Amino acid sequence: MAGLLVVVSGPSGVGKGTILNRLLKQRGDCTFSISATTRAPRPGEIHGQHYHFLDHDTFTHWVEQGRFLEWNQVHDQFYGTPRDYVAHQRAQGQHVLLDVDVQGGLQVMQAEPDHLSVFIAPPDLETLKHRLVSRGTETVEQVQKRLLTARVELRSLEQYRYVITNHEIDRAMDELNAILTGECLRTERLRQTGKLPRFVESHGESGVG
Repeated sequence: MAGLLVVVSGPSGVGKGTILNRLLKQRGDCTFSISATTRAPRPGEIHGQHYHFLDHDTFTHWVEQGRFLEWNQVHDQFYGTPRDYVAHQRAQGQHVLLDVDVQGGLQVMQAEPDHLSVFIAPPDLETLKHRLVSRGTETVEQVQKRLLTARVELRSLEQYRYVITNHEIDRAMDELNAILTGECLRTERLRQTGKLPRFVESHGESGVG
């Protein structure tokens, strides 16, 4: 049985990456999709582990070859989800976690009907601004641009099956874990994986009395 395709979206700075990294430590049946991007690596990020860091020409070539499940431009950079890696991991029974922006998330949801979608929202825009500033990776102008983008992205949260408000990282991670566990325990999925309990009475036993 193929693993779940879990589409996780939310504004930049909302804590998606931190939540997903903690979830990975909790579960052995999940893997993180490694996206490709044209942006420069941030401190501590490793090529092939956190992202595939590509130049613009290589990224364009991948697009032309149809190697992305989804791709789009965010601000001045390009991001994409390599198709082959996702398909391979799901075939191995792993639940693949996609950390994508709303535009990419909606693309995946349209292209892949068999998906689980979760939107991570901030408690409010002021909290989101504080988190972006505290991250220390953007200029004042970049923070303002991300906040404007966030206002647009938040209008799409109702298109996702689940919404988690990230008041606190551990609680948000627990809620995402509960959603994933619940999906795995759905009757249809248990039947498909052969894990649905079956109670067959022996001949002559009524089960009453």
